[in-house]
Amino acid sequence: MFSIGDKIVYPSYGGGVINSIEEKEVLGERKKYYILDMVISGMEIMVPIDNINKLGIRHVINKSQVEDLMKILKDEQGDMDKKWNKRYRDNMDKIKTGDIYEIAVVVRDLMIQDKEKGLSTGEKKMLNDAKDMLISELVLALNESSENVKNLIENIMNAD
Repeated sequence: MFSIGDKIVYPSYGGGVINSIEEKEVLGERKKYYILDMVISGMEIMVPIDNINKLGIRHVINKSQVEDLMKILKDEQGDMDKKWNKRYRDNMDKIKTGDIYEIAVVVRDLMIQDKEKGLSTGEKKMLNDAKDMLISELVLALNESSENVKNLIENIMNAD
């Protein structure tokens, strides 16, 4: 169970903060909802409290986990399929897990791929979406602005 003010991650949407807990009637059913303010999109999302485990909602990583995440970004590119459509499916599966480390692997690998060979339009969108998820969680974990976190990621990825 989460509380008002908790920093959480909603897989596929990124990081947000629980703004309130409200009871609402939706489709004739009364349920309690977390009202989330999402960091990157600025959207407000209602999440039924009884669905949080099924949706994979979790707390934001802590500072020591951020260090592990940075190591992933600094690593060399992992094995990626030569065929973009297979690569796309593999990366989409990683993103869908909601695991921030898997998302970091996708960001790292696609950024390297983009520098070396370029990306398809679909992969460019995937990279931007995965980067937004990564940034939104790091904004909350580090209490930094999204601009500072973007610069941090860019600096790590461009260091040689």
